[in-house]
Parts: sequence; structure tokens; C-alpha cells
Amino acid sequence: MTFRRKPLILSATLGAAFLSGCAVGPKYVAPVVPAPPAFKELKGNDQWKTATPSDGLLKGKWWEIFNDPQLNALEEKISSGNFNVKQAEAQFLQARALILQNHSAYYPVIGSSPAINQADRGPNAGGRGTSSSFTIPFSATWEPDLWGRVRMAVENSVDNTQVFAADLENLRLSLQATLAVDYFTLLGTDMQLALLKDTIAAYEKNLTLTMNRFSGGVASKADVTLAQTQLYTTQAQATDLDVTRNQLEHAMAVLTGEPPANLSIARGKIGAAPPEIPVAVPSQLLERRPDIAAQERLIAAANANIGIAEVAFYPTLTLSATSGLTGSNLANLFTWGSRVWSTGPGISQTLFDFGTRDARLAQVKASYEAAVAAYRQTVLTAFQQVEDNLSTLRVLAKESEEQSKAVAAAEQALLLETERYKAGTDSFLNVITTQTIALGDERTAVTLLQRRMTAAVNLIVALGGGWDASTLPNADQLRTVEMGDPANTHRVAQPKPETR
Repeated sequence: MTFRRKPLILSATLGAAFLSGCAVGPKYVAPVVPAPPAFKELKGNDQWKTATPSDGLLKGKWWEIFNDPQLNALEEKISSGNFNVKQAEAQFLQARALILQNHSAYYPVIGSSPAINQADRGPNAGGRGTSSSFTIPFSATWEPDLWGRVRMAVENSVDNTQVFAADLENLRLSLQATLAVDYFTLLGTDMQLALLKDTIAAYEKNLTLTMNRFSGGVASKADVTLAQTQLYTTQAQATDLDVTRNQLEHAMAVLTGEPPANLSIARGKIGAAPPEIPVAVPSQLLERRPDIAAQERLIAAANANIGIAEVAFYPTLTLSATSGLTGSNLANLFTWGSRVWSTGPGISQTLFDFGTRDARLAQVKASYEAAVAAYRQTVLTAFQQVEDNLSTLRVLAKESEEQSKAVAAAEQALLLETERYKAGTDSFLNVITTQTIALGDERTAVTLLQRRMTAAVNLIVALGGGWDASTLPNADQLRTVEMGDPANTHRVAQPKPETR
């Protein structure tokens, strides 16, 4: 009677262990960050409107909103050519391999170690000669996931891999934005060079006019030297801009994975003011920024670590079995009588570790709290970046209008001063002063346009580009997508990762 009850007791014990194992480890709940109903800079601002419905938001290739074919071609090379992206993709695959490694712990470990042994028996061992033994053993060891240690290890590796996937997208977005800013800065430099070229041509005419007036006794030698100084200074400024342009071109080549010698960008200009950019409500921003998604997944990984640390307080059950064949020669090795086997469970439990497990649990709990704080700080920073760039665009648009008026007034003043100088009613110094003011205003107008384009790119980055958190791969997809194709792992739209 006692014999027959033992299997029932063991079954009940294991069943209770499996049921209690579901309760080990805290259930993950994403932290809540209060979001304002709307961005402050959108209130009463006609320049930017909240995108409703969300179909109006940027998606995918966000740079196409600028309608610049040359920029489009350069941006397409980031994913395929940039070596920082390739490095991040390799790190993503490395993290993904850890998922498969941890998932394999659900299954037993099966092994075999065939052996042939020969021994020489001396006189004191009962006679001379040799003895042989042949062994073909098979062993299997399995540790049931009673408390969820394997499950939480898999969850932790999934969460960390999703962090790498989000970081990869954030890196792409950052590099794409850097390329776009460099591109618009280069075009702004070209516009400055074109402006200086036209100005140099005008200054050369002024120098010729002044030298003719000096030859006729109308102008002084000082007027000639002033005209020469102005011309040569402006020529030096134009030459110096070539340094900036060349460095920008080299930087864009490296961003696209090309040697600087392979990339030449034709001189051009910024064709228009920044386009209208659809802006999501603040709550949607949490789903559209890869850096926020990465921080949230770090919290999930830290939560799984707490469960793993708690499991260390529970006993470990190991089931092992060994079977095989053993014989003194090959003839009888494969007979029924040569079979051997053994099996049995083993339970291990740490009784005293003088606070090691408690310290580990406290450590991972503190790490979880740090991850939550970092997540909330990232969200607040994201709100700030959107507000900053909305404000920058609004202010720069107003400043550009005012600067346009200053340029028009300076050009009118220069025309009047030049006529007065030709008529002999004003000094050449006043002409020089007015020319300097006019050139400065025109260059400032170009700089403002360039800054507006940069702010537009930064706003797009602050809004997450065309990314969405639903594109993060879930656990099943991370275990089934081909290892050599990281792009398919995180680019195809997927459901959000499941939480415990």
C-alpha cells in the first residue's frame, strides 16, 4: 500500500511545484509616464498642426518629405553601406543567438562517450595477459523548469534582443539625420559661396570704378586701398568656405560607407523652406521613438532578472538517465545481456550562503528602479526635444521674414549710396560700410534658411522618424527568422512583444 502511494505523492509534489513555479518572479507592467494632451508649441501656432488621424504621420523614408532626389539617393545608402549599422546588426544577431541558447535549456542534454579499454594483468593479479572492455553509453540529463528560471532567462534574452533591435533603429535614424543635416549645411555653404561669388564680381567692378576715378583725380588713393581690401577679404572668405564644403562632402561619403574620394556632390542650393511636418500627440510619441522603446525593453529585462534572482532561493530538480552496452569483446557487445542502465532524480538546495542571494536580489531590484528612472527621463527628454524644435522652427520662420525685410532695405541703401558716391556727394567709406551691411544681411538670410532645415530634420528625429514600436520583433519571430537576415527581424510590422 505504501509502495503504491509513493508515485502519487511524487506526482502531487511535482504538480505543486509546477503550479507554484508560475508565481515566482514579478509580473511585468510597463511604467506609466504622464503625457500632456498636446505640445505647448502647437497651441495657437498655425505653422504646425497635430496629425489627425495618425495616418498623416511620417512613415518609412521620412527624408522624402524634402523632395530632394539627391538626398534620397544618399539616405538609401545608410542601411546598406554604413559600417556602424553593420556592427549594430551583428550585435543584434549576437543577442538573438543568446535567445536560442537559453531556449535550449527547456530540453534535456543527451550525450555519449564510447570507450575501449585494455588492461595488462601481471603475475600478482592472477595471471598474465590483457583484458579488454568495450562501452557504448548514452546519457540524458534534464532540469525541469519548475520555478520558471528558463522561462525568465528566455524572456530576459528576448527583452535584451529587442533593446538591440530598437538601438539599431535609433542608430539608423541618428545617422540618417546626421547625413541630412550635413547635406543641407553643404547646400547652405554652396549658397554662401554663390553669394560671395556675385559679391566679388560686384566688388571688382567697384574697384575698377574707384581706380578710374582716382586716375581722373576724383577719388583718393585711400578709396582705392579700401576697395582692394574689401575685395581681397571677400575672396579669402569664399576660399575658406571651400574647407567647410570639402569636409562636409567627406563626412557624407563615410556615412554612406564610401571612401571620400568616391563621392562628389554637385553644387546646389536649398530649394524651399522646410515642409510642413505632421506632429503626433505626446502620448503617441512613446510608441514612435526607438530610444524610448529601447529603455522600456530594458525595464522588462530588469524585471525578468528579479525573477531569476528569486528562483535562486528554490531547490533544483535534476532528472538523469544512463543506458548503453558494455562487454569484454565486440562479439558479445551487442547482445541482450550486455545492456546496462541507471536512472534517478536529484534535488539540490543552497541552505546557507551568508547573504549572497539576498544581495543579488537587492542588486537587480535596484537595477530595475534605475531602468525605470532612465525610461522616464528619456520620455521627458523626448517631449523637450519636440518642444525645442517646434519653438525653433516657429521663431526662425518669423526671424526669416524680418531678415528678408532687412535684406531688401540694405540693397536699397546700397543702391542709393552707390549713386551718391558716383555723383560725388558722399564718401567711398559710406559705400564700403553699406556694402558690408548688405552682404552680412544676405549671408544671415542664407544661414537662417539652413538653420530652419536643420531644425526640421531635428524635429523629425524628435518625433521618431517613420518608426513605430509595433515593428519590434516578438519572441516567436526572434526564434524563427533566419540568422543571416537581421533586416527581416525588425523591419516587418509585428505585434507588440508579449509581457508576463
